[in-house]
Amino acid sequence: MKRLIAVALLALFSMTVLSACNTMEGLGKDVKKLGEKVEDKASR
Repeated sequence: MKRLIAVALLALFSMTVLSACNTMEGLGKDVKKLGEKVEDKASR
């Protein structure tokens, strides 16, 4: 049962992420922004 819930949550999360940025270019921009935020936090 736990495995089914984990798979369902992963699928829901994946659909949300992929619908938020419709293209691979959009995904790349999102990853870049995330990297910049992590880098900013690390430099503080």
